[in-house]
Amino acid sequence: MEKETTVNEKNYYSRLDTFIRKNYPEIKLGAIYSLIRKGFVKVNEKRVKKNNYSLEIGDNVKIILDENKLEEISRPAQPSLKARPVSFDIIYEDKDLLVINKPAKVSVHPGSKEEMATIIEGVLHYSRGEFEPHLVHRLDKLTSGVMVVAKNKQTARELTQLIKSRETRKYYLTLLVGNLNKKNGELVSTVYGKTAQLKYNLKKKFDLFGEIYSLVEIELYTGRKHQIRVQFADLGFPIAGDDNHGDKKRNKLLRKNYGLKRIFLHASKISFDYNNQHYDFSAPLSEDLQIVLDKLEKSTKRN
Repeated sequence: MEKETTVNEKNYYSRLDTFIRKNYPEIKLGAIYSLIRKGFVKVNEKRVKKNNYSLEIGDNVKIILDENKLEEISRPAQPSLKARPVSFDIIYEDKDLLVINKPAKVSVHPGSKEEMATIIEGVLHYSRGEFEPHLVHRLDKLTSGVMVVAKNKQTARELTQLIKSRETRKYYLTLLVGNLNKKNGELVSTVYGKTAQLKYNLKKKFDLFGEIYSLVEIELYTGRKHQIRVQFADLGFPIAGDDNHGDKKRNKLLRKNYGLKRIFLHASKISFDYNNQHYDFSAPLSEDLQIVLDKLEKSTKRN
């Protein structure tokens, strides 16, 4: 069995693996990599075994599939999107972009176990059918802050490539458990088998009777899953509120005494150049996290 597509302006993505993923969403990501690696993908009738092979308009992409293994490589059916109201602040909007301040505890996209309205469904409701929203990057459910949504496929395609090429600058604010001695530094390590890199600057410390918390600004160079959480936990300074990688006892005290009810992580700024224009967006720290900082500040002053 073969699937065949000609690359055109509407379906174009430069990387082979991205092209297949976007044009054949029914195929699992791992299966795409496996098919390419094993030589079951041809470009212009030539076998290509590089995920990052560069495609051009007019190329013919052919995928050779084993009919007996279709079930193994197929993604489970995705939940359908519903236009549902979600409260979020709009930072910026034009004909191509919608930039919002994502609230915490709201998933960006429906999942098999997600029953609450999601960000993409909220934007779909906001659009009232006047544009088709597309996610170009993601934030974890418990993370708040700046999020860019494309209003059409062309913008989504271009911004997705822009973000993947690391030409976008992304900043986060986080509160770490512990006394971070270095005022600034760079972390390079492996997260889930992939190289992860970030830079940090210490903004402020809170001393609560010998228990130290460090407020840090981070510039993220790579976008690995849970990267910030994993890298700082490995360094010995887990993010406040993160029970999976951090200190559950400290988190319980922070929840009880200072009202921290989620992981302290906020996407504060994002900037990039697009269509010969520079964009620089920022989102103020969400109210729930600012209240935590205010309470920590008062306790530090009394100490």
